[in-house]
Amino acid sequence: MKPNVYSGGDIDRAAFMRRDENWLLARYADPRCRLVPMHGTRALVRRANSLVRAALPRRGEVAGLAERCGAPLFLGMVGDEAHFALDLTQLPEAAAPPELERFGEFAELRGVGAVLPAGEAALLAYARGLTHWHRSQLFCGRCGRPTESRQGGHVLACTDPACGTEHFPRTDPAIIVLVTAGDRCLLGRQARWTAGMFSTLAGFVEPGESLEETVAREVMEETGVRVARTRYHSSQPWPFPASLMLGFIAEAEHIVPPRVDPHELEAAAWFSRADIAAFGEQGRRLPGEDSIARRLIEEWLHQG
Repeated sequence: MKPNVYSGGDIDRAAFMRRDENWLLARYADPRCRLVPMHGTRALVRRANSLVRAALPRRGEVAGLAERCGAPLFLGMVGDEAHFALDLTQLPEAAAPPELERFGEFAELRGVGAVLPAGEAALLAYARGLTHWHRSQLFCGRCGRPTESRQGGHVLACTDPACGTEHFPRTDPAIIVLVTAGDRCLLGRQARWTAGMFSTLAGFVEPGESLEETVAREVMEETGVRVARTRYHSSQPWPFPASLMLGFIAEAEHIVPPRVDPHELEAAAWFSRADIAAFGEQGRRLPGEDSIARRLIEEWLHQG
Protein backbone atom coordinates (compact mmCIF):
# COMPACT_ATOMS: atom_id res chain seq x y z
CA MET A 1 0.00 0.00 0.00
CA LYS A 2 1.38 3.38 -0.94
CA PRO A 3 2.04 5.79 1.94
CA ASN A 4 -0.26 8.72 2.57
CA VAL A 5 0.87 12.29 1.89
CA TYR A 6 3.27 13.57 4.60
CA SER A 7 4.51 10.03 5.32
CA GLY A 8 7.00 7.73 3.62
CA GLY A 9 10.01 10.04 3.93
CA ASP A 10 13.55 8.72 3.49
CA ILE A 11 15.19 10.70 6.30
CA ASP A 12 17.16 8.80 8.94
CA ARG A 13 16.15 10.46 12.20
CA ALA A 14 19.38 9.22 13.85
CA ALA A 15 17.68 9.27 17.25
CA PHE A 16 20.60 7.42 18.83
CA MET A 17 22.87 10.42 18.09
CA ARG A 18 20.66 13.13 19.60
CA ARG A 19 22.30 12.82 23.03
CA ASP A 20 25.76 13.46 21.56
CA GLU A 21 26.00 17.24 21.76
CA ASN A 22 29.43 17.34 20.12
CA TRP A 23 28.18 15.29 17.17
CA LEU A 24 25.18 17.61 16.72
CA LEU A 25 27.37 20.71 16.91
CA ALA A 26 29.70 19.29 14.28
CA ARG A 27 26.79 18.48 11.96
CA TYR A 28 25.39 21.99 12.35
CA ALA A 29 28.80 23.62 11.89
CA ASP A 30 29.18 21.90 8.52
CA PRO A 31 28.36 24.55 5.86
CA ARG A 32 26.95 21.78 3.68
CA CYS A 33 24.15 20.87 6.12
CA ARG A 34 20.64 21.56 4.88
CA LEU A 35 18.22 23.95 6.57
CA VAL A 36 14.44 23.65 6.57
CA PRO A 37 13.17 27.20 7.27
CA MET A 38 9.67 27.49 8.75
CA HIS A 39 7.95 30.89 8.90
CA GLY A 40 5.10 30.29 11.30
CA THR A 41 2.93 27.66 9.60
CA ARG A 42 4.56 28.16 6.19
CA ALA A 43 7.45 26.30 4.57
CA LEU A 44 9.99 27.52 2.02
CA VAL A 45 9.35 26.12 -1.47
CA ARG A 46 10.52 26.89 -4.97
CA ARG A 47 8.37 26.77 -8.07
CA ALA A 48 9.61 25.98 -11.57
CA ASN A 49 6.93 25.89 -14.24
CA SER A 50 4.35 23.45 -12.84
CA LEU A 51 6.72 21.79 -10.37
CA VAL A 52 6.96 22.58 -6.66
CA ARG A 53 9.94 21.48 -4.58
CA ALA A 54 11.09 22.08 -1.03
CA ALA A 55 13.76 24.79 -0.81
CA LEU A 56 16.55 23.55 1.43
CA PRO A 57 19.41 26.06 1.50
CA ARG A 58 22.77 24.98 2.84
CA ARG A 59 23.94 26.57 6.08
CA GLY A 60 26.93 28.11 4.34
CA GLU A 61 24.58 29.96 1.98
CA VAL A 62 22.67 31.68 4.81
CA ALA A 63 25.15 31.55 7.69
CA GLY A 64 24.08 34.86 9.21
CA LEU A 65 20.44 33.83 9.25
CA ALA A 66 21.20 30.49 10.87
CA GLU A 67 23.07 32.23 13.67
CA ARG A 68 20.18 34.62 14.37
CA CYS A 69 17.54 31.92 14.65
CA GLY A 70 18.71 30.40 17.90
CA ALA A 71 18.69 26.68 18.63
CA PRO A 72 18.32 24.60 15.46
CA LEU A 73 16.10 21.51 15.53
CA PHE A 74 17.81 18.37 14.27
CA LEU A 75 15.58 16.43 11.89
CA GLY A 76 18.00 13.74 10.76
CA MET A 77 20.26 12.64 7.95
CA VAL A 78 19.64 12.16 4.25
CA GLY A 79 22.74 10.39 3.06
CA ASP A 80 25.64 12.31 4.58
CA GLU A 81 23.71 15.59 4.81
CA ALA A 82 22.29 16.66 8.16
CA HIS A 83 18.93 18.50 8.07
CA PHE A 84 17.93 21.09 10.67
CA ALA A 85 14.65 22.99 10.99
CA LEU A 86 14.86 26.73 11.66
CA ASP A 87 11.94 28.53 13.28
CA LEU A 88 11.98 32.02 11.81
CA THR A 89 9.40 33.27 14.31
CA GLN A 90 12.35 33.65 16.70
CA LEU A 91 13.55 36.59 14.60
CA PRO A 92 12.45 40.10 15.60
CA GLU A 93 11.23 41.02 12.12
CA ALA A 94 7.73 39.93 11.11
CA ALA A 95 8.45 39.47 7.41
CA ALA A 96 10.40 36.60 5.89
CA PRO A 97 14.17 37.28 5.93
CA PRO A 98 15.49 38.76 2.67
CA GLU A 99 18.36 36.22 2.63
CA LEU A 100 15.86 33.56 1.60
CA GLU A 101 14.19 35.38 -1.28
CA ARG A 102 16.52 33.89 -3.88
CA PHE A 103 15.69 30.36 -2.74
CA GLY A 104 11.91 30.51 -3.09
CA GLU A 105 8.76 31.63 -1.33
CA PHE A 106 6.91 30.64 1.81
CA ALA A 107 3.69 28.69 1.30
CA GLU A 108 1.18 26.91 3.51
CA LEU A 109 2.07 23.23 3.48
CA ARG A 110 -1.54 22.16 2.94
CA GLY A 111 -1.55 24.11 -0.30
CA VAL A 112 1.45 22.29 -1.79
CA GLY A 113 1.72 19.00 0.09
CA ALA A 114 -0.06 16.92 -2.51
CA VAL A 115 2.21 18.08 -5.37
CA LEU A 116 5.54 17.86 -3.57
CA PRO A 117 7.69 14.73 -3.93
CA ALA A 118 6.69 12.35 -1.13
CA GLY A 119 9.97 12.61 0.78
CA GLU A 120 9.93 16.40 0.71
CA ALA A 121 6.31 16.62 1.86
CA ALA A 122 7.18 14.31 4.75
CA LEU A 123 10.26 16.37 5.65
CA LEU A 124 8.31 19.65 5.70
CA ALA A 125 5.52 18.08 7.76
CA TYR A 126 8.12 16.85 10.25
CA ALA A 127 9.66 20.33 10.49
CA ARG A 128 6.25 21.97 10.83
CA GLY A 129 5.23 19.67 13.66
CA LEU A 130 8.49 20.07 15.60
CA THR A 131 8.63 23.86 15.31
CA HIS A 132 4.98 24.14 16.37
CA TRP A 133 5.66 22.03 19.46
CA HIS A 134 8.58 24.28 20.42
CA ARG A 135 6.41 27.39 20.12
CA SER A 136 3.68 25.84 22.28
CA GLN A 137 5.94 24.39 25.02
CA LEU A 138 7.86 27.47 26.13
CA PHE A 139 7.10 26.76 29.78
CA CYS A 140 7.05 23.66 31.89
CA GLY A 141 3.56 22.24 32.29
CA ARG A 142 4.42 21.03 35.78
CA CYS A 143 5.92 24.12 37.46
CA GLY A 144 5.58 26.93 34.91
CA ARG A 145 9.30 27.70 34.57
CA PRO A 146 10.87 28.24 31.11
CA THR A 147 12.03 25.21 29.14
CA GLU A 148 15.23 24.76 27.14
CA SER A 149 15.94 22.70 24.05
CA ARG A 150 17.97 19.51 24.39
CA GLN A 151 18.80 16.47 22.28
CA GLY A 152 18.64 18.43 19.06
CA GLY A 153 15.24 19.88 19.90
CA HIS A 154 13.50 16.58 20.66
CA VAL A 155 13.38 17.26 24.40
CA LEU A 156 12.32 20.45 26.16
CA ALA A 157 13.62 20.38 29.72
CA CYS A 158 12.46 22.50 32.63
CA THR A 159 15.20 24.94 33.64
CA ASP A 160 14.34 24.68 37.33
CA PRO A 161 16.73 22.08 38.84
CA ALA A 162 14.17 21.31 41.53
CA CYS A 163 11.70 20.24 38.86
CA GLY A 164 13.79 18.99 35.93
CA THR A 165 10.79 17.63 34.04
CA GLU A 166 11.51 16.60 30.47
CA HIS A 167 8.82 17.18 27.85
CA PHE A 168 8.65 15.29 24.57
CA PRO A 169 6.98 16.20 21.25
CA ARG A 170 3.24 15.66 21.43
CA THR A 171 1.17 13.87 18.84
CA ASP A 172 -2.58 13.57 19.38
CA PRO A 173 -4.13 10.34 18.00
CA ALA A 174 -7.36 10.83 16.07
CA ILE A 175 -9.50 8.38 14.12
CA ILE A 176 -10.85 9.22 10.69
CA VAL A 177 -13.45 6.88 9.25
CA LEU A 178 -15.43 6.31 6.08
CA VAL A 179 -18.76 4.76 7.07
CA THR A 180 -20.38 2.69 4.32
CA ALA A 181 -23.64 0.80 3.86
CA GLY A 182 -24.07 -1.02 0.57
CA ASP A 183 -23.56 1.44 -2.27
CA ARG A 184 -23.66 4.52 -0.01
CA CYS A 185 -21.21 6.27 2.27
CA LEU A 186 -21.78 8.71 5.11
CA LEU A 187 -20.15 12.13 4.86
CA GLY A 188 -20.47 15.23 6.99
CA ARG A 189 -19.39 18.85 7.01
CA GLN A 190 -18.40 21.35 9.67
CA ALA A 191 -19.57 24.94 9.45
CA ARG A 192 -16.00 26.29 9.45
CA TRP A 193 -14.98 24.31 6.36
CA THR A 194 -14.80 25.65 2.82
CA ALA A 195 -18.31 26.12 1.44
CA GLY A 196 -19.77 22.90 0.06
CA MET A 197 -17.07 20.56 1.35
CA PHE A 198 -18.12 17.15 2.70
CA SER A 199 -15.68 14.72 4.27
CA THR A 200 -15.33 11.61 6.41
CA LEU A 201 -16.04 11.65 10.12
CA ALA A 202 -13.19 12.09 12.58
CA GLY A 203 -12.43 12.66 16.24
CA PHE A 204 -9.77 12.42 18.94
CA VAL A 205 -9.11 9.29 20.96
CA GLU A 206 -10.10 9.71 24.60
CA PRO A 207 -8.26 8.28 27.63
CA GLY A 208 -8.98 4.60 28.27
CA GLU A 209 -10.44 4.08 24.81
CA SER A 210 -9.42 1.71 22.02
CA LEU A 211 -9.36 2.91 18.43
CA GLU A 212 -12.35 0.74 17.54
CA GLU A 213 -14.29 2.20 20.46
CA THR A 214 -13.39 5.71 19.31
CA VAL A 215 -14.73 4.97 15.82
CA ALA A 216 -18.03 3.69 17.19
CA ARG A 217 -18.39 6.55 19.67
CA GLU A 218 -17.54 9.35 17.24
CA VAL A 219 -19.88 8.09 14.53
CA MET A 220 -22.72 7.65 17.03
CA GLU A 221 -22.16 11.03 18.70
CA GLU A 222 -21.91 13.00 15.46
CA THR A 223 -24.60 11.27 13.36
CA GLY A 224 -26.54 8.75 15.48
CA VAL A 225 -25.40 5.92 13.18
CA ARG A 226 -24.31 2.63 14.75
CA VAL A 227 -21.40 0.80 13.14
CA ALA A 228 -21.16 -3.02 13.06
CA ARG A 229 -17.71 -3.79 11.67
CA THR A 230 -14.54 -1.70 11.62
CA ARG A 231 -11.42 -2.27 9.51
CA TYR A 232 -8.10 -0.42 9.80
CA HIS A 233 -6.88 1.19 6.57
CA SER A 234 -3.71 3.26 7.15
CA SER A 235 -2.32 6.21 9.10
CA GLN A 236 -1.14 9.70 8.25
CA PRO A 237 0.99 12.27 10.09
CA TRP A 238 -1.13 15.42 10.30
CA PRO A 239 0.89 18.32 11.76
CA PHE A 240 -2.02 20.80 11.55
CA PRO A 241 -1.06 21.30 14.26
CA ALA A 242 -0.14 18.00 15.99
CA SER A 243 -2.16 14.90 15.12
CA LEU A 244 -1.74 11.37 13.84
CA MET A 245 -4.75 10.35 11.75
CA LEU A 246 -5.67 6.67 12.06
CA GLY A 247 -7.84 5.73 9.09
CA PHE A 248 -10.66 3.20 9.19
CA ILE A 249 -13.47 1.81 7.06
CA ALA A 250 -16.61 1.00 9.05
CA GLU A 251 -19.82 -0.68 7.98
CA ALA A 252 -23.07 0.72 9.36
CA GLU A 253 -25.65 -1.64 10.86
CA HIS A 254 -28.43 0.14 8.97
CA ILE A 255 -28.94 3.16 6.74
CA VAL A 256 -30.78 5.59 8.97
CA PRO A 257 -31.20 9.34 8.50
CA PRO A 258 -28.24 11.01 10.27
CA ARG A 259 -29.05 12.74 13.55
CA VAL A 260 -26.53 15.56 13.49
CA ASP A 261 -24.92 16.91 16.64
CA PRO A 262 -24.87 20.69 15.92
CA HIS A 263 -21.82 21.12 18.15
CA GLU A 264 -19.86 18.82 15.83
CA LEU A 265 -21.38 19.05 12.36
CA GLU A 266 -23.45 21.41 10.26
CA ALA A 267 -24.79 18.60 8.07
CA ALA A 268 -24.39 14.90 7.30
CA ALA A 269 -25.91 12.68 4.63
CA TRP A 270 -25.64 9.36 2.82
CA PHE A 271 -24.21 9.64 -0.70
CA SER A 272 -24.09 7.16 -3.55
CA ARG A 273 -21.18 7.05 -5.98
CA ALA A 274 -23.37 8.83 -8.52
CA ASP A 275 -24.15 11.53 -5.95
CA ILE A 276 -20.46 12.18 -5.36
CA ALA A 277 -19.74 12.21 -9.09
CA ALA A 278 -22.23 15.08 -9.34
CA PHE A 279 -20.73 17.11 -6.47
CA GLY A 280 -19.28 19.73 -8.83
CA GLU A 281 -22.68 20.43 -10.36
CA GLN A 282 -24.21 20.82 -6.91
CA GLY A 283 -21.62 23.21 -5.50
CA ARG A 284 -20.12 20.49 -3.32
CA ARG A 285 -16.54 19.29 -3.06
CA LEU A 286 -14.39 16.60 -1.49
CA PRO A 287 -11.57 17.24 1.02
CA GLY A 288 -8.07 18.19 -0.14
CA GLU A 289 -5.97 15.75 -2.15
CA ASP A 290 -3.31 15.69 0.57
CA SER A 291 -5.70 14.18 3.14
CA ILE A 292 -6.32 10.58 4.09
CA ALA A 293 -10.02 11.49 4.03
CA ARG A 294 -9.79 12.07 0.28
CA ARG A 295 -7.96 8.77 -0.19
CA LEU A 296 -10.58 6.81 1.76
CA ILE A 297 -13.39 8.28 -0.32
CA GLU A 298 -11.65 7.85 -3.68
CA GLU A 299 -10.72 4.25 -3.03
CA TRP A 300 -14.35 3.51 -2.16
CA LEU A 301 -15.51 5.26 -5.33
CA HIS A 302 -13.22 3.12 -7.49
CA GLN A 303 -14.49 -0.09 -5.89
CA GLY A 304 -17.94 0.41 -7.37
